[in-house]
Amino acid sequence: MKNKSDKFARGKGDLIKVKKQKPKILVIHGPNLNLLGKREPDLYGEKTLETVHEELEKDSRRLGIEVEMFQSNHEGAIIDRIQEAGEGCAGLIINPAAFSHTSIAIRDALLCLDVPIVEVHISNIYKREPFRHRSLISDITTATLSGFGTEGYRMALRAMADMISESI
Repeated sequence: MKNKSDKFARGKGDLIKVKKQKPKILVIHGPNLNLLGKREPDLYGEKTLETVHEELEKDSRRLGIEVEMFQSNHEGAIIDRIQEAGEGCAGLIINPAAFSHTSIAIRDALLCLDVPIVEVHISNIYKREPFRHRSLISDITTATLSGFGTEGYRMALRAMADMISESI
């Protein structure tokens, strides 16, 4: 029985079985998220970034997609990774953290992508200090999740899987 994810291509007179590549979702975490579970656990929870990654890996296998995680405290590194995502990436989930309120450069990099983008914030940014109420990227993302804790990443991944399956 033929696997649905297999395609066949002809090459030099022979049928060659070609495995269809799983769509890849890139998840970018901004500054201080490497301290998840340690930094302000009353606000951000006790799960570590490693635990979040393990949950996303497990979910991605169930959803039939590939997930790649990236974290940096440096704006330029995040911009470089966004620019690299243009090739081979079916969607992007980003928690720009504090950069969401300050980085026009990250916004400009995101504008270069032609894939769905979901913005995630662990805390509800609208229940925090007034300077956190405005995100410079929300108006250019496909969707924004705020205040669901680290579960927001998993919600974003499920939504992204639905979005990209509709576009295939």
